[in-house]
Amino acid sequence: MRAAIAESWVVYRMPVRHCPDGMRAVCERAEWDAMELANPGVNTLIQGGIANEGEAERLARGTSGAARPRGPKRATTAWPWEVAAVLAGTKGPVAG
Repeated sequence: MRAAIAESWVVYRMPVRHCPDGMRAVCERAEWDAMELANPGVNTLIQGGIANEGEAERLARGTSGAARPRGPKRATTAWPWEVAAVLAGTKGPVAG
């Protein structure tokens, strides 16, 4: 059985060609340290010390994949026979 190891997660931004904002990514703190040792200053740390991977993924994702807010439903502005009457140049049925 594998022993439980206290691990920390980081969210960082990596440069991507043709994308001025770059791309967000998630890795364990040890992996981040190894990447910084190999290529210092290439990636930008957004946040470190995150307790679990799910929380780090949500932070990295941002609003991507979130439900879009719904706008108000459009009200019917005219009944079909009223539109047809206007197009035909006659008066439609009169209620009353």
